[in-house]
Amino acid sequence: MKKGDIIEDIVVETMAAEGKCLSRIGGLVIFLDGGAPGDTVDVELTKIKSSFLEGRVKRIKRYSEARATPFCQHFGTCGGCSWQHIQYETQLQYKQKQVVDNLERIGGLELPSIRPIVGAPETRYYRNKLDFTFSAQRWLTFDEMSARKEATGNPWGNPEPALGYHIPRKYDLVFDVIECHLQADPSNAIRLALKDEALRHDIPFFDLRKQIGYLRTVTIRTTTSGEVMVILQVTYDRMEWVDLLLSRLERDFPSITSFMHVINGKKNDTFADLNILTWKGTPYITEQMPSADGQSTLQFRVGPKSFYQTNSVQAHRLYQIAFDMAQLRGDELVYDLYTGTGTIANFVANKAKKVVGLEYVAAAIEDAKVNSKLNNITNTDFYAGDIKDLLDDEFLSLHGRPDTVITDPPRAGMHEDVSRMLLKAGPKRIVYVSCNPATQARDLKILAERYVIEDVQPVDMFPHTMHVENVVGLKLKV
Repeated sequence: MKKGDIIEDIVVETMAAEGKCLSRIGGLVIFLDGGAPGDTVDVELTKIKSSFLEGRVKRIKRYSEARATPFCQHFGTCGGCSWQHIQYETQLQYKQKQVVDNLERIGGLELPSIRPIVGAPETRYYRNKLDFTFSAQRWLTFDEMSARKEATGNPWGNPEPALGYHIPRKYDLVFDVIECHLQADPSNAIRLALKDEALRHDIPFFDLRKQIGYLRTVTIRTTTSGEVMVILQVTYDRMEWVDLLLSRLERDFPSITSFMHVINGKKNDTFADLNILTWKGTPYITEQMPSADGQSTLQFRVGPKSFYQTNSVQAHRLYQIAFDMAQLRGDELVYDLYTGTGTIANFVANKAKKVVGLEYVAAAIEDAKVNSKLNNITNTDFYAGDIKDLLDDEFLSLHGRPDTVITDPPRAGMHEDVSRMLLKAGPKRIVYVSCNPATQARDLKILAERYVIEDVQPVDMFPHTMHVENVVGLKLKV
């Protein structure tokens, strides 16, 4: 076998990591791009290793019963909703399987009966934050390039600007988004109006290769109550262009409550280290969430740099699960590790004696303090620093040993030093919220020295993607 070979009549067996499918050829595992479990396909080989193969589906000869009709015209180009060709119930089955496989195979853990995954009530328009990229030259499909070459001799033709998403794994290629099904109105209309106004006034889009141009990105953030924030990122200071663009949005979209812009002359689009200016409105939007006991409504201010769970509705269900697993009685000292803007800390605070939140992003800690104040919560303290350095014997001596720990680390999981310190601190309960079951399994393997797993609850935060959230409740061994 060699790259480029076509292997016919392969039956797709199951889903694998990174959203790929899996089958077998002559005893070798082959990972496939495209296809759905149950499909019979012809495959073009793209990589040959001694222990596995990789390939892409070239032709589907028989469609699986698990298939669904993709609802987005950008499916196959966009790397976002890459599972929309699979029925949602089947997606949930494979996400549940992903959790079990990681905990058992990577962690080698003894598991209780795992609860059925909590599916999302809305599988479209569930995100509260999207980032779109301006590009001086939009990505062209192979068919478009062939047609242009035949008509003019030039496969690229006249460059056309784009406002959309990057082609997967291509930093310099952006396709133009016509309609995105991830964020509710007025998200699509705002993006299209912004592009239209920029073209009307010949405002240059950024060239990602040459690193020239003016318009870089636009971020749209929304809340369940209908507030909208727009963050326009530009390369240099030219306020008349900012005024033109944001005035158009102000006129057309009265729901926008926060107009922001940031000047970024760097070679990347990150703006966490930059000053963000308020053009009009408030420098934040406010999200609302029922409290853990359902007796009140919590408010969380979300600024342009704030982290907030991207699926607001599922975030409440996720936090409620974590709260239930914590089994708080009201007299516990709770540590909330990787607290972010303090959402979990403030969510559980009225059922704890005190909550201590730790977070490595200093700006997020300031947001957490504001959110406690906003909700009249007085039993929280927040500290910023690298958690592996912050959480030590001195910190425990100063602030007390926790009765309960809730931890919600990033995809990389907890540093081993943090896991070891939790073993040393010995809280009665640990609730581990994870967006990456693989790193969660690795960390749980360490914690299993002193803890037994009582509960496992997968949660789907991102329908039509390979991603799955998982909450694990642990109890100190007697």
